Amino acid sequence: MELPYKSALVTGGARGLGAAITRRLAATGMAVWIADLRVDMLTELCDELETTGSIATPLPLDVRNADRVAEAVEGICDEAGSLDVLINCAAIDVSKPIEHLTADEVSQVISTNLVGPINLCLATYRRMIDHGSGHIVNILSTASLRTWPEAGPYAASKAGLRAFTHTLFQEARRDCIGVGVTGVVAGGSGSPELLDRFPETDTWTTKHPDVVADTVMYALSVPPGSALPEVVVVPRTETSWP
Repeated sequence: MELPYKSALVTGGARGLGAAITRRLAATGMAVWIADLRVDMLTELCDELETTGSIATPLPLDVRNADRVAEAVEGICDEAGSLDVLINCAAIDVSKPIEHLTADEVSQVISTNLVGPINLCLATYRRMIDHGSGHIVNILSTASLRTWPEAGPYAASKAGLRAFTHTLFQEARRDCIGVGVTGVVAGGSGSPELLDRFPETDTWTTKHPDVVADTVMYALSVPPGSALPEVVVVPRTETSWP
């Protein structure tokens, strides 16, 4: 796929869905910065991509740290000239009944899944407007539309991110025709993160992370004269879809 972008940043990009998206972006010839806290996985993925001739840079990053996020985005722009694509994929979950949740657990989920992506958008959006082009993709979840037991903080974080994404889309449509904003509502993905947390999951009821990665690539391919504010991709057997 040919895209008009030269540089990309993927958060949570070292494993699972983030890694699948990273591989797709790198295959187009983009220089990709892979942000994650799992340094060993970052290094392993970058080494893998370099063997294919791709340009990949590991970026240890805590998305909850606004100052560090701003420094990282500035560094990418200084090196690449601009940051053309931002994929907010970093997310965590704590699956517990609300009566057993701690305030710290709730804070960890909300700050990673909601405040983190907002930090990235704040550091990136203005630069894209000034540059006149770019695309932000926020990975959402069916939990942003419908929740289920033991998913309180996760659902709250994803519903909040969906609302922020829609607001950012409206402002981008007003501010610059060349800047796109898309929310990808992804249903059950057979990623290592999901299978680690729920080893009893029947993988037949999930979809491969590559399916979501292909959906992200489709969102990036929409021409500037059109807009794709949100797209939903779920397995046919998805039980959490409203």
